[in-house]
Amino acid sequence: MHDTVRMILTARVYDVAVESPLDPMPRLSARVGAPVLLKREDLQPVFSFKIRGAYNKIAGMSAEALSGGVICASAGNHAQGVALAAARRGVKATIVMPTTTPDIKVEAVRARGGHAVLHGEGFDEAYAHARRLETETGAVFIHPFDDPAIIAGQGTVGLEILRQHADPIEAVFVPIGGGGLAAGVAAIVRFLRPETRIVGVEPEDAASMKAAIEAGDRVILNRVGLFADGVAVRQVGEETFRLCRDLLDEVITVDTDAICAAMKDIFDDTRAIAEPAGALALAGLKAYAERGLEGRGALVAINSGANLNFDRLRHVAERAEIGEGREALIAVTIPERPGSYRRFIQLLGNRSVTEFNYRYADREAAHIFVGVELRDGGREKRQIIERLQAEGFPVVDMSDNEMAKLHVRYMVGGRVEGLPDEVLYRFQFPERPGALLRFLESLRPDWNITLFHYRNHGADFGRVLAGIQIPHTQRPDFAKALDELGYPYTDETDNPAYRLFLAGGNGAAAS
Repeated sequence: MHDTVRMILTARVYDVAVESPLDPMPRLSARVGAPVLLKREDLQPVFSFKIRGAYNKIAGMSAEALSGGVICASAGNHAQGVALAAARRGVKATIVMPTTTPDIKVEAVRARGGHAVLHGEGFDEAYAHARRLETETGAVFIHPFDDPAIIAGQGTVGLEILRQHADPIEAVFVPIGGGGLAAGVAAIVRFLRPETRIVGVEPEDAASMKAAIEAGDRVILNRVGLFADGVAVRQVGEETFRLCRDLLDEVITVDTDAICAAMKDIFDDTRAIAEPAGALALAGLKAYAERGLEGRGALVAINSGANLNFDRLRHVAERAEIGEGREALIAVTIPERPGSYRRFIQLLGNRSVTEFNYRYADREAAHIFVGVELRDGGREKRQIIERLQAEGFPVVDMSDNEMAKLHVRYMVGGRVEGLPDEVLYRFQFPERPGALLRFLESLRPDWNITLFHYRNHGADFGRVLAGIQIPHTQRPDFAKALDELGYPYTDETDNPAYRLFLAGGNGAAAS
């Protein structure tokens, strides 16, 4: 460890890296009951801590050693660091990246003068290809994590944390992919602040360091999840394993929903958007805090990067509320008779309904997929379920059902035969509690709801699609009721999408 500490103290990183701020997170601090600080490595020139290790390695090499250029394998962040460091030294950089790498990282490498080669579906295939190219071209391979100079460069993050926060620190939380950042930070923190806990954090579906520590030796995972692509490594390094095994107090694993919730926490407190791997440490911090704190000072999480494809935010926003325990997804069976929907909504009380999916399928019972906003997490969810069950409504909790969250919620419905007089309307509901109940109360009991789709998308109004059986003779009364309700609406009964996929009979002919 002492050799690593010496190398950290003499590391050359500030030719290109900045001393990133250690920002307070007041909202999250209030929730967990302790000061939470976020180390903002997302503010580095390449939007990731990786520039530290890459530059420290390349800056320490001779011109002769660099004459054939450098080559590396990376999911993106190390790649940008190597490309920038190589450009500073005036040498050619070839970067092998998995084909699954977000476009923003590939383009960033090219913008910094690196030659990006896309190969394989994950880091390990890219790594193997880079080692082959190393032999063929004579370029020097710059390892993304398993190199003492790389580890030392990353360790300067920990040195800065201790310098920036002289008060007690209960624990520092570090994301782990191959282990370079965790090894470097653990070495310097253990040396200078032995009383501070050092906690590694990995995704549940890419926990290679946790598996290695438990096995007592490095292991190769059969597969890893790619949501947090920056830490999707099947096997940790030899040197990083040795240091992490000896220096980490524990490794915590978190799921995708928890990572998404942590991304939202970072945005709420700093207005910054982290990549999934960047929010990983904060997700681990929250899991640690839920177990109970020792009250020995601040909790520090490292935001390791912000290289995120913008379209990934759709998924993040969808899952963050569940990850925070602020939304329950439940499947409820209610009698297919007038008044059932109204009674069901009344039982939810003054809570916001975040999602409501239903399509008529059975004369006796209706199966609805519902999202409910929570203010008190799991306890409130249990209260809701118990209340519905006490009223005779069977309930299945779907909040942790991956298939339901990814697919089934979007597939509720379809074409139904034998629904005469069905009309289809699109509405704009005001985003406030009671809006759905007010809509239901505006309908006559004999106007049967046959389809309902709503999901809160964060706009100032909710988009609702509703199918209702209205006899032709009662259409004027229905129009009057809608006008009195005051919600903007559009008649979609003749829309070809409805005729093709939702209406009974031959949709194509009906259109």
